[in-house]
Amino acid sequence: MIEQPLTVGEIATRLDIRQPQASKHLRVLSDAGLIEVEAVANKRVCTLRAAPFQELDQWLSTYRKLWEERYDRLDDYLQKLQQERKEKTESQTPTEDQNSNPDRRKP
Repeated sequence: MIEQPLTVGEIATRLDIRQPQASKHLRVLSDAGLIEVEAVANKRVCTLRAAPFQELDQWLSTYRKLWEERYDRLDDYLQKLQQERKEKTESQTPTEDQNSNPDRRKP
């Protein structure tokens, strides 16, 4: 339905469900104002309504900025932890010279 209007039968076929099941779901979407259903001859053609999705996107945009900031902070924190772990590992690993000369190893 994003690219073009579809009949109830086409939707049912694409979703691999029976037409009555598709009609029931499409009625819910229609009642919610997300699609428009038009009777054309003996078929019902369904079209997505853009306005509700644009409203949803606008509402989500206020939260999207917040989420992105939090994910950026999380990413910074995880990189810091990773760097600390790497530095800790490097400081605990004996150097190659210490491994090859047993007299230089610490007890």
